[in-house]
Amino acid sequence: MARESEIERMLRLCQERGLPEVRQSTSYGAPSIKVKARNFASVRGPQEMVLHCPLEHKELLMQMAPEIYWQTDHFQGWPGIIVRMEAISDEELSLRLEDAWRFRAPRKLAEAFAAARVEAPKE
Repeated sequence: MARESEIERMLRLCQERGLPEVRQSTSYGAPSIKVKARNFASVRGPQEMVLHCPLEHKELLMQMAPEIYWQTDHFQGWPGIIVRMEAISDEELSLRLEDAWRFRAPRKLAEAFAAARVEAPKE
């Protein structure tokens, strides 16, 4: 069986979380995923991705798990973080993708998604 590509993994996890309006695109020539027209995650290179996140979350993530999350000087002060995909579990990556989706999604879409989650019956 062929190894799942970075973008395939990202898209699979978005689908498993039920994130609406997600589509594959490109960002600066690299594969990316968008909510509506807003990029929220992109492939940076083999086994690396860039994930949008609020600056305060970025600092916390880098402190909590420097083996997974990091940045270069280029990303200083920018609301995005580099993720080592080989070091992150599907569960953690899934949560971070949802956070990035919520951060970049149009407000009404994010609110509708949150409301649908609250109303969904618990299994």
